[in-house]
Amino acid sequence: MSYKILLVDDEPDILEFMEYNLKKENYEVFKALNGKEAIVKAKKEHPDLIILDIMMPEQDGIETCRQLREIPEFKKTMIAFLTARNEDYSQIAGFEVGADDYITKPIKPRVLVSRINALFRRYDNGAKEEKGNVVFVGDLRIDREQYLVHRNEEKFVLPRKEFELLSLLASKPGKVFTRDEILDRVWGNDIIVGDRTIDVHIRKLREKLGEDNIKTVKGIGYKFEF
Repeated sequence: MSYKILLVDDEPDILEFMEYNLKKENYEVFKALNGKEAIVKAKKEHPDLIILDIMMPEQDGIETCRQLREIPEFKKTMIAFLTARNEDYSQIAGFEVGADDYITKPIKPRVLVSRINALFRRYDNGAKEEKGNVVFVGDLRIDREQYLVHRNEEKFVLPRKEFELLSLLASKPGKVFTRDEILDRVWGNDIIVGDRTIDVHIRKLREKLGEDNIKTVKGIGYKFEF
């Protein structure tokens, strides 16, 4: 299967460099020079992965990701940020709006290809495990096929990583999942994310679902209770 990747960066040289290396891996590649153009092209081409530069004129990557996640057809689309900045702010801001990963500049071809291959492996494995799977826990119904969470008459559409984190915790109520275990199961051990990534996603889940179900176990990790 040839996956579609949309590359978004205001520097044509970087776009051409990434396009060349990804096409060698048989990916189908589309390009956009800014966030507004990216949304138009995404609606037209329906990419499997969108790689967004954070710092862009007209509309930056953070706002573009936020707008994409508000469009139902892109709730489950993988989004990775491309950034020259290594500060925690960039990573946290990206995960806040629903990013799945980030790739830092300067870009090395092998690292770029390895990271993207890892994202698609994770995506494929998750799709196989989750297909047709519905979990009932407390007053929640977690539909792993449609990436939907229901509580009574209320429906929640969560970004991919928030959903996967909730699904993991709810799969074994009462079990304490360590931070390392969560990072491995949700992000994969071949994807590097910041130390505060889990905390950001837990906070987002609590904001949407309430404080009652997800408990912090200090110094260890998190567990789901009902």
